[in-house]
Amino acid sequence: MFFQQVYDKTLAQASFFIGCQAKNEAIVIDAKRDIDTYLEIAKQNNMKITHIAETHIHADFLAGSRELAQVTGAQMYLSDEGGDNWQYEFPHIGLKEGDVITVGNLSLEVMHTPGHTPESISFLLRDHPASNEPVMIFTGDFVFVGDIGRPDLLEEAAGLIGTKDIGAEQMFQSLKKFAALPDYVQVWPGHGAGSACGKALGAVPSSTVGYEKIRNWAFQFGDDYEGFKNYLLSDQPEAPTYFAMMKKLNKVDRPLLVDVPEHPNLTVEKAEKLENITIIDTRNKSEFAEGHLKDSINIQNNNSLANWAGWMIGYDENLVLVADEGNQNEITRKLMRIGMDNIKGYITNLDGSNLVSSTIINADTVESMKNDPDTVLLDVRSKSEYTAEHIPNAEHRFIGSLKKALPTDIQDKKIIIQCQSGDRATIAASFLEKNGFQNIFNYAGSFLDWKKQGKETTK
Repeated sequence: MFFQQVYDKTLAQASFFIGCQAKNEAIVIDAKRDIDTYLEIAKQNNMKITHIAETHIHADFLAGSRELAQVTGAQMYLSDEGGDNWQYEFPHIGLKEGDVITVGNLSLEVMHTPGHTPESISFLLRDHPASNEPVMIFTGDFVFVGDIGRPDLLEEAAGLIGTKDIGAEQMFQSLKKFAALPDYVQVWPGHGAGSACGKALGAVPSSTVGYEKIRNWAFQFGDDYEGFKNYLLSDQPEAPTYFAMMKKLNKVDRPLLVDVPEHPNLTVEKAEKLENITIIDTRNKSEFAEGHLKDSINIQNNNSLANWAGWMIGYDENLVLVADEGNQNEITRKLMRIGMDNIKGYITNLDGSNLVSSTIINADTVESMKNDPDTVLLDVRSKSEYTAEHIPNAEHRFIGSLKKALPTDIQDKKIIIQCQSGDRATIAASFLEKNGFQNIFNYAGSFLDWKKQGKETTK
């Protein structure tokens, strides 16, 4: 058997390439959208991708299953569980509880494991030349290392009221099926630490059924469903707004993108002539602060680029990206993984352009200003971070809520923006300035610097 995990650190998302070396056939589970990765694995290992599968209708990334099927001719195997509202709306081979996918000498048995979503399935892998006993389970967003999938995403991100209580009950029952598996079975989940699909995901890539039964909080409640439910639904991270769009695009028919597109390099003058554009500056926040194009938003090209673009940018916006030369392909990949395809071009040279700078302040200045009646210290971290500890007199507005509801009630005040280490503060400050806010002060050091300076905090 050939096995390779493909891990996208930018979305903390795992996909899997599994092959039968005797028959040179392979299956890809939960493919990302830039499919050249899987084509290269197949080429290097003399395999043909014959099967493509998904564990559920994903909310956090745009699956590349259909792109991969178009290029390879492989069959798509997708869940037909969950009822009428949870069916994929394009041709596929439907899967139900107990169905088996055969890939050469390998087989994958379908387990219906609802909870995170109603149609969620897991795949139990057997390597028959070695043994007819199961050796691996691919759980998608059902069981993670140290955590389980959250059932509230459908309600929080897609507005499907009442689904989180139903999902919690389904999850409780699905976990019993998981716990009945042999302890030695390897567990390969669809996400790792950093994903918003759970609240305490482990950083190691895989686990075993036995380890999860001992270590994972979800298996410690016995028959206490109410205790399980209360813990499961409490303190979940904010659900990114782009998740609703991903749910839709992963379910319906849509245009396919089988190659990573190349976009033109633009001069500033050419970019400014384009209509209805949003300029995203992906450079380091310190470079952005020193000088940037007016009304551009700073979302740095790091592992969080796609996540914050999904929070702050609409799918109807045409994008021009300021980037360091050589980073274009990487940035395009990150954005296409969440379906942000409206890229009109890149600006890689700002020399000679009219640039504006950000107002950066330090901890002492924050301390001297924050209690003034004409000043608001805005903490844009998550609710859980703010609740755990914050700067006295800081007002909480989560960064992800700013696009939906601009803080116009404080627009006439001086606004100091801080987060944990400065990245989110820079996004928020630039976003507000693009939307007409003028008296913006960026505490770039933010909460970590405040603590380092030994200044007072509260809860």
